[in-house]
Amino acid sequence: MVRDIKINVAQFTVLVILYSVGTAVLIIPSTLAEIVKQDAWIAAILGVGLGMLLVLLYNAVGNIYPEMTLVEKNDKLLGRWLGKAVSITFIFFAFITAADLLYYMADFITTQIMADTPAQAIHILFACIVIMGVRLGLENLARTAEFFFPWFILLFIILVIFISPQIDYHNIQPVFDTGIKPMIRSTLIFTSIFSLSPVVFLMIFPVSVNQPKKGQKAFLIGTFIGGFILIIIIALAILVLGPDTTGRHMYPSFALAKKINTGNFIRIEAIMAGIWFVTIFFRTSLYFYAAVIGLAQTLNLKDYRSLTLPLGMIMVVFSLILHPNVLHGSEFNKGAWIPYVSTYGLILPLILLGVHAFRKQFLKN
Repeated sequence: MVRDIKINVAQFTVLVILYSVGTAVLIIPSTLAEIVKQDAWIAAILGVGLGMLLVLLYNAVGNIYPEMTLVEKNDKLLGRWLGKAVSITFIFFAFITAADLLYYMADFITTQIMADTPAQAIHILFACIVIMGVRLGLENLARTAEFFFPWFILLFIILVIFISPQIDYHNIQPVFDTGIKPMIRSTLIFTSIFSLSPVVFLMIFPVSVNQPKKGQKAFLIGTFIGGFILIIIIALAILVLGPDTTGRHMYPSFALAKKINTGNFIRIEAIMAGIWFVTIFFRTSLYFYAAVIGLAQTLNLKDYRSLTLPLGMIMVVFSLILHPNVLHGSEFNKGAWIPYVSTYGLILPLILLGVHAFRKQFLKN
């Protein structure tokens, strides 16, 4: 089912970049600025560095039975029953995170762009697009990502060029003014959102990449480029809006785009919102794809597509009840999300590597 699906290295790189930017570009700047003020960009650099190390970990896990997905590796290394139990919790993690992203997408649209639109309508509409994308398959998602990626880069460059004249270097001073504990906390938050969640790529990498060895390098390159874009956005938000304003805004990167004055000729922020919609779409789709494929493999189904519609409907319901308000979502990201994502983004890969090394050594002896 999955082994017959192949994407090329360039497509995989683009998927990693768009996934890495995702919702992080909307919610991370305010979260970091609230904790470490003008040093938010430093926390982002540290987080990207940790992200590169974690990609090396994921590459190592990918080398274990490279013809298998993460769910199949669980069964192989942990045994049938324990493996399936762990896989079910991982599937739920991917599924509930897709619903979480659906919530943030609807909140962003209804609070920043279409205030009079019922949130339920946005939830349903966006979920339909995600379901359609996943049903069409990974190859179609990858080709679509390739199509949108140049536009994403072009508009990111436009944002940087047009906003640069408003940069005030006093906003970033004094550097390294925050304490060690706030810096560690903000780095952990950044890492939890940016660096640990790419574990879902183990559902498509290396099994669905046509050149697995080059795919490892692509994973690193895509993570670096996505992290670099986030660092630039965070730094611009601090330099232009100031740390206090950035910390107060729920979506400071959107507020940053609003600062661009084109004489009412064109709304730059609307274009940027559309590009961010694209990145969130791919991040949500990859989470949902991982959940659907994982469940299909756990249930030994030949075709995953029969699960997309019922799971998509359940995802909409979860997205409506997951967070009673945006403050709850923000507190979740700062608290429970960190150990939750660490369970699958750090502990599970380490366990699989440890079990594989033990079994390999045991068999040798």
